Amino acid sequence: MTCFARAVETGSLSAVARELGIGQPNVSRHLASLEAQLGMRLMHRSTRKLTLTPEGERYYAEVRPALDALGEAESNARGEDRPSGLLRVSCPVALARYKILPLVKPFLEQFPEIELDLQIGDRMVDLVEDGVDVAIRVGDLRDSSLRARRIGTARRICVASIDYLAAHGTPQTPLDLPRHNCVLFSLLATGQVWPFERAPIQVSGRFRVNSPEGVRAAVLDGLGIGLMPCWLFADEIAAGKIRVLMPDWPVPSLPIHALYPEKRLLPRRARVFMDLLAAAFAADPMLRDAP
Repeated sequence: MTCFARAVETGSLSAVARELGIGQPNVSRHLASLEAQLGMRLMHRSTRKLTLTPEGERYYAEVRPALDALGEAESNARGEDRPSGLLRVSCPVALARYKILPLVKPFLEQFPEIELDLQIGDRMVDLVEDGVDVAIRVGDLRDSSLRARRIGTARRICVASIDYLAAHGTPQTPLDLPRHNCVLFSLLATGQVWPFERAPIQVSGRFRVNSPEGVRAAVLDGLGIGLMPCWLFADEIAAGKIRVLMPDWPVPSLPIHALYPEKRLLPRRARVFMDLLAAAFAADPMLRDAP
């Protein structure tokens, strides 16, 4: 089972052989024995790559937490307290670029026995099916079988470039926005309605995009007004290139959660990673509710 799990994670039988010190022929024999015992093919092996079968994908999703539980039990029995092993984390692109990637080096230096597989993308992954330990998500959560830990806050602001405002004027209240070109985030839960607390308003614009970084680029290019988390524009606001609009008309903040499967043992490496994120986000003024 260990050979199978590590073959999935490394994508190489020779890498598993080096790691376990048992030689590649023995790794192949272990995998063949496991498949014979189960009576099914788990992976297709070629000289170039390993490809999981659908049965192999399901089996890996069950085997990985079982091996984690066994490893943690053995470590506890030996009196060890060092988190180790492979940690798979899924996170959205913009948050990864600006807030999570800078924490990777200190995390790996603090925990040298952990391998981190950071999967960056805005797709909503299935944690169990995709073998992900922790998923970082921004926004209100839907009802699900996942557990959630609140680790931060995405405080949203309305912004525009100095060039755009010079050409089109500065809105004073949300009621002025329908006369402006707004950059639309197509995945916004409220659609084209910007949810100002006192006056939700429907906006429009000639450009829409499904990525926060796409909205950021468009605002910086002077295409229109954007509504995004404040940390996306922190440097440009400080440099005077971007202005925060209508600060007296707040927009509800979005929670940032770390999600993990309810029915799976949460390995210690996942707990220390969430602890690190929570501490770093709590110390970051851009990731707290206070303006």
